[in-house]
Amino acid sequence: MVPMVSLEPEGRSCWDEPLSITVRGLAPQQPVMLRAALRDEKGALFRAHARYRADAHGRLDLARAPALGGSFAGLEPMGLLWALEPERPFWRLVKRDVRTPFVVELELLDGHEPDGGRLLARAVHERHFMAPGVRRVPVREGRVRATLFLPPGNGPFPGIIDIFGVGGGLLEYRASLLAGKGFAVLALAYYNYDDLPKGMDAFHLEYFEEAVNYLLRHPQVKGPGIGLLGTSKGAQLCLSMASFLKGITAAVIINGSMANVVGTLQYKDVTLPSLCIHVDRIKVRMTAIGRASSMPMRSPNTYRPMGRRSPRSSAIPKQGTILSPLTSHCARLPYMPILTCLSSLEGSPGLKPWPRWMHGRKSRLSSTNIWVVK
Repeated sequence: MVPMVSLEPEGRSCWDEPLSITVRGLAPQQPVMLRAALRDEKGALFRAHARYRADAHGRLDLARAPALGGSFAGLEPMGLLWALEPERPFWRLVKRDVRTPFVVELELLDGHEPDGGRLLARAVHERHFMAPGVRRVPVREGRVRATLFLPPGNGPFPGIIDIFGVGGGLLEYRASLLAGKGFAVLALAYYNYDDLPKGMDAFHLEYFEEAVNYLLRHPQVKGPGIGLLGTSKGAQLCLSMASFLKGITAAVIINGSMANVVGTLQYKDVTLPSLCIHVDRIKVRMTAIGRASSMPMRSPNTYRPMGRRSPRSSAIPKQGTILSPLTSHCARLPYMPILTCLSSLEGSPGLKPWPRWMHGRKSRLSSTNIWVVK
């Protein structure tokens, strides 16, 4: 029997949708290697591999068979995706054009050598960022520069404004995926894009107020309020929007500062200067694996402060909880991921933790600050 790699769903799926990966046609207890490869839109290659052994019937199901080594080990059904690593050091996997998929190539090789085994089978799968029927609408309304993603149907749908952090530009991948869950999502740019300011010297909340009003006036957006979703600097701006602006019903804040940092914040006659960082108080050390850390040295048996859990942690916070603050002991800048369920939006499906397969035992995603709609 010829070995065959099967994926379910077949052919294509959404990026946040789990895959079932199985292999048939192997010899009983046959050792094999599975390799995954993906190229981003700039041609950078990402790879992962894992060693497996077929069962007594010559089958291999990644949901039941633990990996015996490679990029990860243990029972990780989606390990070949979350463990993808770039050939180019420190290169980040970012989707810039959500209208096209990432193409994942899976190869099945005989034996446990990453590059020396005979190729037994191959499969190609497309990972999309727009579910069937989702509509992408570029927005140039007044000063607002954004992209609106609408679910299939006529609505009205609960509305969300999605804002990212330092780096600027217009990132759409999170908004496009959320639209597939039943939300009307406005991916909002606020600097370093089109005719918007290029730097971060000052931010005017009137611009964000204009975006809120645009979304609330849209005929396919359900009122009377909308939700906010922000990361890093975008999270801090979401907190400011929720504090000063009307029409905000809920917010999800991911790793955002509770104080105004990086740029002056202005709204009408109110001006909030940026909180300064005492660079002279920051002490950086290099860890054994070459990663810079600003945390003070401590002995292995000393008390570990509460904060961001290791990605290896299996603890998942409950809905509605406010997570422990992340505090830099050197820079004295508090960070607190704050979770406010979007279920307070009328007709909202609510929230759940990011799917377990996106974590993995060695994944860089933290289980404490990434949330997704169910």
